[in-house]
Amino acid sequence: MDGNSFDLSKTIENAIKEALENRGFVNVLIAGRTGVGKSTLINSVFQGNFAKTGQGKPVTTNTTEYSKPGVPLRIYDSRGLELKEYKQIFFELEAFVKSKNKDTDPQNHIHVAWICIDESSRRIEDGEIQLCQMLSNYMPTIGVITKASFDNGFRKEIQSHLPFAKNVVRVNSIPSVLDDGHIIKVSGLIDLVDITMDVVPEAHKTAFIAAQKVSIQQKKNRAHGIVAAAAASAAAAGASPIPFSDAFILIPIQVGMLAAITAVFGLQLQQSFLSTLVSSTITGAGATIIGRTIAVNLLKMIPGAGSIAGGAISAAIATTVTSAFGEAYIATLSALTSRSDFSTITNVEIIEEFEKRYKNKK
Repeated sequence: MDGNSFDLSKTIENAIKEALENRGFVNVLIAGRTGVGKSTLINSVFQGNFAKTGQGKPVTTNTTEYSKPGVPLRIYDSRGLELKEYKQIFFELEAFVKSKNKDTDPQNHIHVAWICIDESSRRIEDGEIQLCQMLSNYMPTIGVITKASFDNGFRKEIQSHLPFAKNVVRVNSIPSVLDDGHIIKVSGLIDLVDITMDVVPEAHKTAFIAAQKVSIQQKKNRAHGIVAAAAASAAAAGASPIPFSDAFILIPIQVGMLAAITAVFGLQLQQSFLSTLVSSTITGAGATIIGRTIAVNLLKMIPGAGSIAGGAISAAIATTVTSAFGEAYIATLSALTSRSDFSTITNVEIIEEFEKRYKNKK
C-alpha cells in the first residue's frame, strides 16, 4: 500500500464493518411472574432504557422479543408464569427455545436465561423450579432474586430449589425507602453482569459487554485486549524491512483498534464520528505516527545493518504509539461513561477528551 492508493474513508468503513461483525449479538431470555421487576432490571443493566423504548414484537403467545437499534442485544421476555394455563405456556416456551437454538446461525440462539424471583414474596413456585430445570437443558440459567432488601437465608433456600442454575444472585435495581426510613441501595447488578459474563458463550461476550452499562471494568478489560492485539500487529508492521511500507499499514491497524474499542463500550459507530476522530488524532497529528515513521524509514534505506536497525526502532515506535493511542482512548471512554449516561455523551466530548488524554501520554 502506498500514499496514492491509500483511501482513509474506505479504511474507516471497513473498520466499522469488522468491529460490528466481531461484536455480534447476544440474546437473553428473562422469565418471572408479573410484578417481579423484570423491566426495571432490564433498564438498570442494559443501555438505552431498553424495556421502555425498545421495539417489542410477540414471538409466542406469552413471549415478546425486545430490540433496539445500535444495541447488540435481544431480550426475550417470557410472561405468564402465574397463569392457570401455565403448562401450555411451559411447552410453548420450550418449543420456542428449541427452535431458536436449532438455528444454523449462533447469533440467533438464546445464550443465557435469567429467572427472576421477588424476594419480598419469600417463596418460590413449582413452576419456577421446573422452568429452571427445562431452560438449563438448552442454555446457562441464572436465578435472579429481585427487590433484594433482607436476605434472611432466602438466597440459600432458592439455591437449594434451583440446583440446575449456574448461580443465584440477589439484586436491587433501584433505590427505595422503607416505611421505617431505611434506605435500600442499588446492589448486585455488577455481580449479575460478572456472573453472566462467566457463562455467556465466548463468541457473544463482547456483545454482552457492549450492551450492559453497569460494569465499566468489563468494558475496560475487553478493550485492553484489543489494544494488546493491535500493538502486536503494529510491531509486526513496523518491523517490515521495506522502506515506508509501515506508514500506511499502521493507519488501518490504528483505525481498526479505535473502532473495536468504540464497539466494546457500546457507543454508536458512525462513519462521520470515526472520520473526525481519526483526522484529529492519527492523521491530523502527523508527527505521532506518519511523521515519526518517516524518520525511521530513512534508516531502512541503508543497506544491511541499517535496515535491521530501522526495523527494530520502527517496531518499538509502532508498539508504543499504538498502545498510547489505545490506552488514552480507553481512559477517555471510561471517564465519560462513568460520569454520564451513555445516551448523553457527544462526539465532541469524546474527541476533546481523547486529544487531551493522548497528549498527556506522549
